[in-house]
Amino acid sequence: MKISSAEFVISNSDVAKCPKEKLPEYAFIGRSNVGKSSLINMLTNRKSLAKTSGRPGKTQLINHFIINKTWFLVDLPGYGYARVSKSAKKVFQKFITAYFSKRTQLVSAFVLVDCRHEPQKIDLEFMQWLGENQIPFSIIFTKADKLSKNKLPVQINNYIQTMLQYWEEMPNYFITSSSSGMGKDEVLNYIEDINNQLKNSQ
Repeated sequence: MKISSAEFVISNSDVAKCPKEKLPEYAFIGRSNVGKSSLINMLTNRKSLAKTSGRPGKTQLINHFIINKTWFLVDLPGYGYARVSKSAKKVFQKFITAYFSKRTQLVSAFVLVDCRHEPQKIDLEFMQWLGENQIPFSIIFTKADKLSKNKLPVQINNYIQTMLQYWEEMPNYFITSSSSGMGKDEVLNYIEDINNQLKNSQ
């Protein structure tokens, strides 16, 4: 898939105010220091479509971007280490849960995981919640360029082994780097394939 246009549409904390169009949506979510904004900018060929920040937790709303006039990329608040109050985190959690529970346009989520780290309890529990609520998702391993060619497959394999303790099979996954562009075509082609399937089934 070639991205010819990527435009910001709306930010809000109320699922009822999300765009009314019946276009497929793909939601990106992960811990607040996982490199989500950089990944979104890499995928869309835009330097600042999603606001990157040295301070984790910058994204605090549901952000809709329309891509190629045909589908929505949804940037959701990160969870975990955001420098916000406990009460603010509860608000985030409430509308993130509402988004996944109520948004019928959602086709799939992408859960971002920093491949440099061991599997984190918060990520595993969130993916478990998605599975229990029958919400399709893929894993995107970020920051692959930060590991050596020898270390990267070891880390990914360790993660797979951990996942298989909880899942019958490993969920679909991608290995990416925002700085090198690794995984860009694979993620976009995956989205394009699903969009084509949806068109053909109508």
